Amino acid sequence: MKKIVEYRKLLNVTKTATLKELKTIYRNSMKEDHPDTIADPVERLAAEERSKNIIEAYHFLVSIAPETQEKVKEAYEITTKTSNILDFWMDNGVLYINFLDGSEFEYFGVPKNTYIKMVNAESPSRFARRHIYNEFLYRSASKLVAAE
Repeated sequence: MKKIVEYRKLLNVTKTATLKELKTIYRNSMKEDHPDTIADPVERLAAEERSKNIIEAYHFLVSIAPETQEKVKEAYEITTKTSNILDFWMDNGVLYINFLDGSEFEYFGVPKNTYIKMVNAESPSRFARRHIYNEFLYRSASKLVAAE
């Protein structure tokens, strides 16, 4: 959740920002901080770093935006209702789940004690269906892995 707060702060948006608002803010930010518009080499390096952060924040916030969630909802529900978990782990407060159908999702704000209960559950898939899938903010990680 910390990353989400930082990204919203960087782009100066709220939880309710629409995709259209995010896009407008992103474009305006990139116009201000685009490295190609800066002649000084030192300032250019700083602008490159700022623009990388802006791009990362924009793509992340788009991936968790309500409109994006709505677009992938049907496929997400099919995966979480019909496919079992292949593997899962937690890193820096994010729960990563890989499914047998090849889908991958990241869940944000999952408490460590909930993760421990999932690890110790007789069936992690059943536990996740009851306590994870519809309770926490998520995004698809499948496209992220394919892009790398």
